[in-house]
Amino acid sequence: MPQPSFLETKHGTCVAYHKTEGASPGVVFLGGFMSDMEGGKALELEACCKRAGRAFVRFDYQGHGQSSGQFADGTIGLWLKDALAVIDRLTGGPQILVGSSMGGWIALLAAKARRARVKALVGIAAAPDFTVRHWAELSEEDQQTILREGKLEVYSDYGPDPYVFTKALFDDGWQNRVNHGPIHLEIPVRLIQGMADPDVPWQTATEIAGNLTGDDTEVILVPNGDHRLSEPNDLERLVRVVDDLVKDLG
Repeated sequence: MPQPSFLETKHGTCVAYHKTEGASPGVVFLGGFMSDMEGGKALELEACCKRAGRAFVRFDYQGHGQSSGQFADGTIGLWLKDALAVIDRLTGGPQILVGSSMGGWIALLAAKARRARVKALVGIAAAPDFTVRHWAELSEEDQQTILREGKLEVYSDYGPDPYVFTKALFDDGWQNRVNHGPIHLEIPVRLIQGMADPDVPWQTATEIAGNLTGDDTEVILVPNGDHRLSEPNDLERLVRVVDDLVKDLG
């Protein structure tokens, strides 16, 4: 496995990344909560961009993968700063953002913050405002644990390490909500969503689409698709969607 390069940001994160030089529009992959840049979707997109001679970047947020810092110290706002630093300093020209799960939330925020650079967006089981929904789904006991101790550890089927939900994460997530009203983006958006996703209700994709103000939004529902959407047919679909956007952007 090739070693990553590192980007020292002004806000303190040492961001690990892999960059492929190539033509515009470039593609930037934004991973999910407690995920990293070594997942199947990121690697498949990288391989396809290399074959096509297209610019591509994948990276780890603070506290994820090989980047600096502790996961429990991260928030949506901090991880957004990581993403913006990557876009600003590692890419040039128009970009297509591809965000998986939480990465879909951060991609929406980044697209709003960098309107001149972000020309299209793909969400894969995009989970904007997931902290708001997750807080509402917690038991009163778990909510009190977070308020009293500042965090809650939750084990899942996605790995041996617990997910750490901090009070700071919930507070910051509320401040960074994006799917509670009109999302003023006038760019092509493609939302790929599994209908058998146990973590993100499939209706989330239609809610995002309904809030987007642009007139070029498509929701792609996968009847038996799970949250990861990393099976071979899922990866083929993702590459096809990105390729079509590249062609549309000329």
